[in-house]
Amino acid sequence: MISKKIQNLKIATILPYKENYSLEKASAASLWVAEFFKNSKFKDNNFIYGYTKSKNYLTKNYVNINIKSINSKFTSSTNEYSSKLIKEINSKNFDIVEIHNRPLILFNLVNKVDNRFVFYFHNDPLSMKGSKKISERLFILKNTEKIIFVSEWVRKRFFLDLDKKLTTKTEVIYPSVLAQRSIKKEKVITFVGRLNESKGYDIFAKSIIRILNEFPKWKALSIGDEDRRRIYIDHRQHKELGFLNHKKTLDILNKSEIAVVPSRWEEPFGRTGLEASSRGCATIISNRGGLIETTNHAVILKKLDEINLYKELKRLIKNHKIRKDLQKLSRKNIKHSISQNTKVIDQMRESIFPRYNLNILKNKLKILNLYNQGQKLNHRLYNISLGKKFTNGFIRNNHDVLEISDRDFLKNNKSFNLFQNRKNFQKYLLDSFRNYNPDLFFFGHTKNIDLSTIDELKSYNKNLIISQWNEDPVMPSLNYSKQNISNINLYSNFVDHNFITTHPSVIKNKVNSKNFHFFFVPVDKNIECFDVFNMKPKKDLFYAMSHGVNRAVLKAGTEDNRVEFLDKLVKKIPNIKYDFYGFSNKQPIWGNDFNNQLINSKMGLNLSRGKPTKYYSSNRIASIMGNGLLTFVDEKVQMNDFFTKNEIIFYKNINDLSEKIKFYSINDKLREKIAKNGKEKYFKLFNETKITNYFVDISLGNKTSLF
Repeated sequence: MISKKIQNLKIATILPYKENYSLEKASAASLWVAEFFKNSKFKDNNFIYGYTKSKNYLTKNYVNINIKSINSKFTSSTNEYSSKLIKEINSKNFDIVEIHNRPLILFNLVNKVDNRFVFYFHNDPLSMKGSKKISERLFILKNTEKIIFVSEWVRKRFFLDLDKKLTTKTEVIYPSVLAQRSIKKEKVITFVGRLNESKGYDIFAKSIIRILNEFPKWKALSIGDEDRRRIYIDHRQHKELGFLNHKKTLDILNKSEIAVVPSRWEEPFGRTGLEASSRGCATIISNRGGLIETTNHAVILKKLDEINLYKELKRLIKNHKIRKDLQKLSRKNIKHSISQNTKVIDQMRESIFPRYNLNILKNKLKILNLYNQGQKLNHRLYNISLGKKFTNGFIRNNHDVLEISDRDFLKNNKSFNLFQNRKNFQKYLLDSFRNYNPDLFFFGHTKNIDLSTIDELKSYNKNLIISQWNEDPVMPSLNYSKQNISNINLYSNFVDHNFITTHPSVIKNKVNSKNFHFFFVPVDKNIECFDVFNMKPKKDLFYAMSHGVNRAVLKAGTEDNRVEFLDKLVKKIPNIKYDFYGFSNKQPIWGNDFNNQLINSKMGLNLSRGKPTKYYSSNRIASIMGNGLLTFVDEKVQMNDFFTKNEIIFYKNINDLSEKIKFYSINDKLREKIAKNGKEKYFKLFNETKITNYFVDISLGNKTSLF
């Protein structure tokens, strides 16, 4: 989908099967579809589906679905229609399926066709099968890219008792008209609609008889029908025309001086109000439903009865200036234009696909970055926090970032009920997501996101890209790695991309390696800001380890292979001034203390837990090399793919390492030169902006490489 060209979007428009799409009998939803279809830039690839017996269709590209069970009492016409649509859609490779006014059709198509859905409500959702219940409306929200309403009133009805934050997934796009030139008016008052009480025809009938008796030069017309007629107008100046096609109705409104729309029922929109005012009628409307959204220039009945309608009709007839001014304003200031709203619809369609996302087009993403900010640790990890570096890099690449610290939220909102605490975090994350609506959700080192929450995030924003990162070791030889791999696997198949600091080939049999990518621990110009090669350190070799960054002190009785290695090393370099932390009962150091001790040594040892593994290093390598210390690393880590021997010192074994430490401790000029080269190369290849740009490129499907 990402590579699809904008002009080639293929769209299936699904009408209710009872919606007539002929020139003779078309009603509101068909007219809505036809008018926007004619003006859309996607019309050549837009196919309209429905059931219409007449062959005199409103537009081209109409596909008639023959429904055999239309009058059957035993077979569902909706199910037959849906079944045939599924076969048709699956055979045509559509990008978008747009369903009008029938929630049950959406219910039948979800999971049966692999398309993105847009749903259009033309009527009150609370009166329709499939959207009366809250659960049904939530299903529609979850399974559509956009929901379009024909008025704000219809949208408010849909969100009754729902979270109003969910409205960001919706739009109001009104039925619209073309501007019309002015023609000579006739002294005619016109009513258009069903001839029943719901449409206020009884109110019109009583009022119009009084008006016609008082004003013999005026006439009245009624356009419409009703199967169970109870209301008739018997007056020589009145004529009932029955049901007329849309074109003939508009021609009559063009010539009418006054139009009346006195609906009792809550009109979802009230198309006649829009069409009458756009044709220059002095229009009288009730204030029911969406009628007041049709025009800014109409007489709105304060009280809906024959007395008030009679008074307003009489006022318009007797006051020529008021009537003509209202007509001019109505024609000149059409509230809903076809050309303008067609663009809105086409832009909505384009926005469904990631490449067309406004932020991506501008090369500026909104990124939700979730990681442990370490508030509960009083920010002692600020200088080794990759999450912080990622935020800096994203921002310096002109993206916008919202940070969430999951562990700090849970700590600060702790309760005795752990389940409720976790549940509260899911709500906080979802609410924050809806308010921000990011393009990229980027998280690392967490087990606090429920898979159901990820599912909700994806349903809310189908364009969302999700990536997780992990900096800890994943080599099979290390027991700690087993738990870390398990943590990664929790989300690995539910996200688009996984980024790790070990070459993916190392764990290809442990995870789905297709969406795994290597990244190098980044340096940041504001964090790795020292040039030790230009300083005069008092000590020779620096090394710092811990038993986990969340522990400030060593864990009693805990040792790993690093301790054994260091014990042997110090015996081989008795004259070297080493400064080791987390070793030999010397507690780990953090934050500013870490930096103060690090820059007091000429060289740094990059020794990670476990066996040397392709590309893996703890994040201390950024602190050591990035601050200008000469750095030693085991050659089996294969960092010679990035650095040369003139930028970093590779050692074969502990004996080779000890000899090289002794050599460079007394050869300051060469040490300083190599350390400087190493820092410059590190910042060139793996600075915070390059690493985060790499993340973004991978996430958007762009061809890229890390080095």
